[in-house]
Amino acid sequence: MKGILYTGGELTDLVSFARLPSYLQAFLREQNGVVAYFGGLHLRGCVAEPSWHSLAEAWQGPAAFWRTYAQVLETDIPFGQDCAGNQFLLRGDAVLWLDTETGELADLEVDFKHFLFGAEKFPLDALGMEPLRAFQQSGGVLRPGQLLSIYPPSCMATTQQAPSLKAIGAPERLAWLADFHRQIKDLPDGQSISLKPL
Repeated sequence: MKGILYTGGELTDLVSFARLPSYLQAFLREQNGVVAYFGGLHLRGCVAEPSWHSLAEAWQGPAAFWRTYAQVLETDIPFGQDCAGNQFLLRGDAVLWLDTETGELADLEVDFKHFLFGAEKFPLDALGMEPLRAFQQSGGVLRPGQLLSIYPPSCMATTQQAPSLKAIGAPERLAWLADFHRQIKDLPDGQSISLKPL
């Protein structure tokens, strides 16, 4: 992996670790999670702290994705996320992608090993890094524990030329996305809405 900004320390959450498939355990033994591609991909680790890096927090914590998103199962493992907070989940051996704005779930039709291979070979496309690249070209930097806030949300058609991009704490971004999803999930496609600026 390129552009590594952070690697997790020692495996301290052995309860979560024991529940993982062997191939994910093998990966986490080598490096207990990582923030790579200059923030384009965050793979969570089995740690208690920092909480933004904790697999258990994302999987079973108060803001676990299955608590907010109807298509996510409690057994889906939220092993990683992209620069904007969309989630990569393991369901059996399949890698799924959760759009955290709309709640849509897509099967990427790869296993974990091939997901990593695709991210390594085609990071821009595989990880949806266009917004991060635009942010970096304007001098922005994502630090470990941060995600890219994209406003207005990507799922909205607007008259605005380019979205506003800024780095914010990962918990704050994920909470905003969950709240936005709750507000729009039952609206029909094409519904007009107005948002208060961030």
